[in-house]
Amino acid sequence: MKAKDKVIVVTGAGGGIGRQLVLNLLAKGAKVAALDLNKERLEETAKIANAPDCISTYVCDISNLETVTAVSKEVIKKFGFVDGLINNAGIIQPFVNINDLEYSKINLVMNVNFYGPLHLTKAFLPHLLTRPEAHIVNVSSMGGFFPFPGQSIYGASKAAVKLMTEGLYAELIDTNVNVTIVFPGAIATDIAKNSDVKMGSPEPKPGDKKPAMKMTLPEDCAEMIVKGMEKNKFQVYAGSDSKMMHFMYKLSPKAAIKMISKAMKGMN
Repeated sequence: MKAKDKVIVVTGAGGGIGRQLVLNLLAKGAKVAALDLNKERLEETAKIANAPDCISTYVCDISNLETVTAVSKEVIKKFGFVDGLINNAGIIQPFVNINDLEYSKINLVMNVNFYGPLHLTKAFLPHLLTRPEAHIVNVSSMGGFFPFPGQSIYGASKAAVKLMTEGLYAELIDTNVNVTIVFPGAIATDIAKNSDVKMGSPEPKPGDKKPAMKMTLPEDCAEMIVKGMEKNKFQVYAGSDSKMMHFMYKLSPKAAIKMISKAMKGMN
């Protein structure tokens, strides 16, 4: 589905990948309903976009079903119709093993990362099915197909998004609604800060070189996502690290897990 002249809902639009998705879609001629929990960051996105006739902002807690239901009705009333939904919003967990992770954090991660996209999908899907052409894009994560120690619940939430989206694709094959699942790798965003998570790092040993993590820029990730939507791709691996880990995990899951476990020591 081409973005031009379409109305597309984007969650997590207050920054990072979400903000870049908004700007990318607007540049391609779409109109955007931008959703985020943070009002100030949403307003900043709208200011940067500088396209008041093409963007409308909505403060929305995607983990709250009543709020999502109300906002979805507002969006459809505002624009008259909606053609696309990009479920981008998400948070990570503290770098803590399952044994030590509080249930409040577990519930928060699952409510935002899994129930959020589920709420939005169910809110908009009946309407999307009435459109000549429509698209749902769900953003999972490299952690949704590959386990990272200290992020097991985050990974579980993103794996749930992965399987839900793949099931949705199967259910909608004979309809006008296309479905894409996205697996971003390490993206240069403020997700840790926005998730209220402190980042640790392994203590360097004398003579060790400082490890450099190559991160994908959010604008590049957004471009990959929109291109994937426009080409009706089923899967999008955003970033060279995501593509590499997908290959390694298929090749030897056990060896790949041992490798990342060693690399992640000191993060939690």
